Amino acid sequence: MSGRGEARPGGRTARTRDAVRRATLAELADKGFDGLTVEAVAVRSGVHKTTVYRRWRNAAGLAADALDLAAEEPWPLPDTGVLRDDLRAITAMVVSGFEDPARGPIARALVGAAVRDPTTGAALHGFLVGRLAQAEVVVQRAVARGELPVGTDAGEVVRAAVGALYYRLFITHEPVDTGQARRAADAAETAARAGVFVHDDPAGASDDST
Repeated sequence: MSGRGEARPGGRTARTRDAVRRATLAELADKGFDGLTVEAVAVRSGVHKTTVYRRWRNAAGLAADALDLAAEEPWPLPDTGVLRDDLRAITAMVVSGFEDPARGPIARALVGAAVRDPTTGAALHGFLVGRLAQAEVVVQRAVARGELPVGTDAGEVVRAAVGALYYRLFITHEPVDTGQARRAADAAETAARAGVFVHDDPAGASDDST
């Protein structure tokens, strides 16, 4: 077993998984990952403790499954018709997700858990990869509109926009606000327009290595 909840579309299993997920997020908000327990999630969710232990096993399984469920949800991406405004909206969502009084403690607890626990770490990786893939669309639209050079690496543009924010949040532990979010987006957009993120020529790379 993977140690995570096994859900099928609809039905009792899905309702159980959703109840456990809601309880897990509430416990993370109240107590952080270090305070997350199967017993507390069982009480809060109304799901029998034996069921929670059997399907999720431990706190890591609970946190990982909450991330797996979140990864399945669509991200409300902007479509303003202008890349800079789209990137600003994305970076603003990142900041609000960590700074919001209700959602912030949960997001920070999950990132902290991912650093220490491989199960949660793998789930967070999958969640972020999925979010990146969704966000690439705003860059692809910009290329199609002629805002960016053909061959621009959409993923690298998004990483450049949000990477500085994650650095402040989790490496230097500096505060982030809407001003930093806007500047990070603008810097990534400016670099992208200049061709910084255009794909390297694979043929040229091969020639250099010979």
